[in-house]
Amino acid sequence: MALWRGSAYAGFLALAVGCVFLLEPQLPSSALRLLWSSLPLGPASPGPGSPEGRLAAAWDALIVRPVRRWRRVAVGVNACVDVVLSGVKLLQALGLNPGDGKDHSILHSRNDLEDAFTHFMGKGAAAERFFSDKETFHDIAQVASKFPGAQVLLCGPVGPKLHELLDDNVFVPPESLQEVDEFHLILEYQAGEEWGQLKAPHANRFIFSHDLSNGAMSMLEVFVSSLEEFQPDLVVLSGLHMMEGQSKELQRKRLLEVVTSISDIPAGIPIHLELASMTNRELMSSIVHQQVFHVVTSLGLNEQELLFLSQSAAGPHSSLSSWDGVPDVGMVSDILFWILKEHGKSKSRASDLTRIHFHTLVYHILVTVDGHWANQLAAVAAGARVAGTQACATEAIDTGRVSLRAPLEFLTSHSEAGSRVVLNPDEPVVEWRREGVSFHFTPVLVCKDPVRTVGLGDAISAEGLFYSEVHLHY
Repeated sequence: MALWRGSAYAGFLALAVGCVFLLEPQLPSSALRLLWSSLPLGPASPGPGSPEGRLAAAWDALIVRPVRRWRRVAVGVNACVDVVLSGVKLLQALGLNPGDGKDHSILHSRNDLEDAFTHFMGKGAAAERFFSDKETFHDIAQVASKFPGAQVLLCGPVGPKLHELLDDNVFVPPESLQEVDEFHLILEYQAGEEWGQLKAPHANRFIFSHDLSNGAMSMLEVFVSSLEEFQPDLVVLSGLHMMEGQSKELQRKRLLEVVTSISDIPAGIPIHLELASMTNRELMSSIVHQQVFHVVTSLGLNEQELLFLSQSAAGPHSSLSSWDGVPDVGMVSDILFWILKEHGKSKSRASDLTRIHFHTLVYHILVTVDGHWANQLAAVAAGARVAGTQACATEAIDTGRVSLRAPLEFLTSHSEAGSRVVLNPDEPVVEWRREGVSFHFTPVLVCKDPVRTVGLGDAISAEGLFYSEVHLHY
């Protein structure tokens, strides 16, 4: 995971538009179009008066720090050295050409890499896969590490290179040091980038690795044992997706050990779990049903992970094979509600899960069980704002480099009579409630020509947590 913000988070081990509610859900679409057209949202030169400028200004007014802030944050256990480079150029250097494209749950060869990269670049979708052949991966990594323009980023098991990259304020338990680094190759592509007949609709990245240490979550027990001395206010975990490279027997055994280890974290310390791209439905189902969700307080995930979770655990809209373009807000809302209702904290269920931070390219939703979190309006806005600044590599939103692409209108649910929402840039966050669960929605100002695609999900979740305040009840 990427480092959080500033030295206040020295405990890190490196690892929307606003809306107007129309209470009549059957308002004619002609009236909605008229309402939308009455707002000055048409073509406008970037600046304070543009939709993007108005939205960014409204965000700035809404984003305030919580009364009680995190002082010490512990992050584990998925740490690695990321080698970031152009995916198309690397595959060309390897002598590969775009084919029809096909997803593979595990990559076994260069041809599998070609298939999977083509598949996801064609969709403009992020993905991460395990590469099973150690020697072939090593050969590809050697080419990548020497490739012009390749960048090494800190993204657990800490080898010499990763230790060198760590900030001096980051404490690394000596037991987590190891002789070699784990390398992940991150193949980026830009929106509109072409490879043969293939053209990427969005900028994104494809990640692959032969990472056995993180796959076994080998440092989890070391991480948990170090918390007694470190005394964090918040624990952030990731890396469960890396277990896909393990056998089913080892996955099952290790997952039970993971639950036991997480349960050993002292009560009163909230735990955020960041999910990532997965293909193994049995593993995802086990994560959902074998108490993992019950022992964490908060989840972070994107649209692919959300739909895959629902498909794996027979949730709402699980018959969808994939999202058709921008994920439908009402469907996303239904799945998020289902997770908290079926697996979240309630009077009849011994679960700690009370919060989910969902992010997709054009909007974010933060969902909480009522009474457990504060400042979530600021948190969801801050997460969306950092998506634009991180992608464009700017300190603040540059309205000339971003665009508002969120749906102009949407329903808040499809499994019940949801409210219809129309976007208003001057009210950047919209809220609604459903049976004791609160939703905070905001669009994203999408970077037109992103400089970075790596670590955006981590940055979004980190920023959202930075502005969040938890109310624990024991």
